[in-house]
Amino acid sequence: MTARWGLTVPMAGVPLAEHREIVASLPDLGYTDAWSAETNGPDGFTPLALASQWAPPLRLGTAIVPVYTRGPALLAQQAATLAELAPGRFVLGIGTSSNTIVERWNGIPFTEPYARARDTLRFLRKVLAGEKVTDEALGVKGFKLERAPEQAPAIVLAALRPGMLRLAAKEADGAITNWLSPNDVRTVRGVIGEETELLARLFVCPTENAEEARAIGRWMIAAYMTVPVYKAFHEWLGRGDALKPMNDAWAAGDRKGALEVIPDEVVDDLIVHGSPDACRERIREYVDAGLTTPVIALVNTGGMSHAEAVRALSPAAG
Repeated sequence: MTARWGLTVPMAGVPLAEHREIVASLPDLGYTDAWSAETNGPDGFTPLALASQWAPPLRLGTAIVPVYTRGPALLAQQAATLAELAPGRFVLGIGTSSNTIVERWNGIPFTEPYARARDTLRFLRKVLAGEKVTDEALGVKGFKLERAPEQAPAIVLAALRPGMLRLAAKEADGAITNWLSPNDVRTVRGVIGEETELLARLFVCPTENAEEARAIGRWMIAAYMTVPVYKAFHEWLGRGDALKPMNDAWAAGDRKGALEVIPDEVVDDLIVHGSPDACRERIREYVDAGLTTPVIALVNTGGMSHAEAVRALSPAAG
């Protein structure tokens, strides 16, 4: 069993201030990590700032914050703040995000994503080590942190295809991915090698009502896999043909039809569902396939409270 077991925070449907008791309980339940995300809900840093005080043993990470939506200097400042709050326990996860979040929601051109991720990664390495940096590609002229962290945080890179995966393996401290099956983990490992830390957010529905779980999974798959970066990811993984009817229906404006043509096999591959015991065993399949850090994202609690679901899915439960 992996030495790491993570949880996504904050959890949907739970106000941020009400996370305190759950987060504080995580170390005793066997959780080692808490990872945030940044889409259209809470920002990626504030929940971790709270968690750093609520549960000091946890490793904390962003999975991910986009490299486009903050200026490079501000991104470095926020990372340095978390590194000071959680010395040696904060991991900065960065990535390109998607054209939807960057361009449609934030009005920022989603151009040259590989170059932007590479250049931001290199900039952050230098700045978080206390250097003064000028970077023409990023438009930065002579920036230096007022107080660099005593221990620079590890930096991990979101990566979905070979080019970015190779960059993560070569220049970052790990790679982050999601929306994959245990067998897909082996495909990713084939690119990054065995030594690179590999993290993935796993979408978990601890319910034995398979149809309910699949219905939730279909909505999520349609929302994600029609986004160009995820569509290309699953074409590379070999799901292009299986997802083509969904993509065709979606492009034609037939949202209901798109959901109906997603095969059960695809949903079962990408959504962890079943009893809590079955979910834990499925998560361990990911670990056996080469995943270093599974990060549970609760998308349904199977009738339990969030606190009960967190306990039921913990390593301490079985």
